[in-house]
Order: sequence, then C-alpha cells, then structure tokens
Amino acid sequence: MEPSADPVERPFCAWCGAARAEGDHTACERRLATVDPPRHCPVCARRMVVQVDPVGWTARCSRHGESAGTHGFRR
Repeated sequence: MEPSADPVERPFCAWCGAARAEGDHTACERRLATVDPPRHCPVCARRMVVQVDPVGWTARCSRHGESAGTHGFRR
C-alpha cells in the first residue's frame, strides 16, 4: 500500500490511527518518513501486524493486505 495524500483513499493516519481530517499529523508523518513503520492501516485504521528487521519492515492489515518498506526512506 503506497501512501497517498488523498484523504478519500487513505482517511486514517498510518502511525496513530486517527482520522487524517482531525488534528495535525505532521509529527506522525515525520516518524513514518524516518524510522518507524506504519502501525495502523491508512484505509480502515485497524492495527496491523508489523515485522521489523535490520533492513526494513512489513505490515499486514487483515482486510487490505501487506505493505513493505525500507528504514530511512519515504514510503
């Protein structure tokens, strides 16, 4: 799942799980862009199963599938 700026496609914050339309998610975006994998599905806000290894991460939503990324690079 590639992140999207479109709030209709990705209505929830992938870090905190709150609605993107509510509040400021600048700190969440900064964390996701630098060191942390997403913890919530940006489509449905479900908590995802996250596996972190030395070179990257995978995150799986029970409804929307799996995504993967590399530490230190914008996903």
